[in-house]
This record gives sequence, structure tokens and C-alpha cells, in this order.
Amino acid sequence: MHTSTPTLQEQLVAILIEKGLHSLPEPIQLASGAWSSHFIDGKEALAAWKDLRLACQAIVEKVTDAGHRFDAVGGLTLGADALAVGIAAVSDTKWFVVRKEAKGRGTRRSIEGARIGPDDRVLLVDDVVTTGGSMFKALDAIQQTGAEVAAAVTLVDRGDSARLRFDRLGLAYLPMATYETLGIEPVRPG
Repeated sequence: MHTSTPTLQEQLVAILIEKGLHSLPEPIQLASGAWSSHFIDGKEALAAWKDLRLACQAIVEKVTDAGHRFDAVGGLTLGADALAVGIAAVSDTKWFVVRKEAKGRGTRRSIEGARIGPDDRVLLVDDVVTTGGSMFKALDAIQQTGAEVAAAVTLVDRGDSARLRFDRLGLAYLPMATYETLGIEPVRPG
């Protein structure tokens, strides 16, 4: 009997389920304000370099297979940090992170790492999305630089809100896993 090798994306979903998906006895409040008895910790799931590298390779493969080209990658700190650096490493591109608030001293920048601007095509990333609030905050900061967002990618989309918002903006949105592939209930905002 011949068994096929799982794709990078299928391997990533398995890692997320094994190392990042936690079932809790009581619901907890998520950053979006929604409640869930499932917590997905993308940073914990990808704490080993081999797992982070596989995730970043899977993301680059999915984005390029969908026909999107980028020369910089980043998103809102802290969810995007490891992914931005890892994707930049496996794709030989630049990385950046968007601060939650502009630095109050020194350069006073809201984006650290690579300086992005009108000549850049950016891959927007985040680890876990419920409503997309963090991604849209980062999107706003990126657009203020004049950079073009080529696509947005998340490790996990826990609901349907972010996809609807990206669709309305005409931006490609490519979650690597969804509540369906993880076998959990979707999180509804509010």
C-alpha cells in the first residue's frame, strides 16, 4: 500500500494541533473579546526551529503557488515576529514588525526592521486570527508607508470575520489552518 507524504501545509496543521491547540475546562476571553474553550498558541506550537522553519516554508509555498510575489514580510508584534523573521529567512526577503504603538523616543517609528515604502510588496502575517483586529492595525500602518500588500497569511483563522473584511478590500487572504481543519467551533465576534 502506497501512502503519500503529507504536504507542508498538512504537516503544519498537525504541528498546530499537537503543540498549540489547548482544550480548556472553562472558556477564556480572547484578545478579540470573544470567548472560547479552545486556545491556540501559535508561538508555543512553533517554538522549535524545525517547526517554525516548516511553517515558514509552507507559507512561502502557499503564497507563491497562489501567484503572489513579495519582498518584505511582517505584521503586528508579537504574533508576527517569529513568522516574519522565519519567512524572510526561507524566502531571502526583508522582515519588519509593526509596533502596537509608535516608539515614544528615538526614531519614534511604528515599524521596526526593514524600512518599507512605495517600492515594496509586503506579505502581511499573523499567528492566530479571530476577527483580524491585529492584522488590520498592521495593514493600516503598512499602507501609510506606501508599500503594497501582496497578500495576508495567518497560521490559524478561528472564525470568518477576517476573510470577509479582506474580501471587501480585494486582498488575498490565505489562512494555513481554520477552525474546520483544527476540528473546533468557530469563534464569533462579540
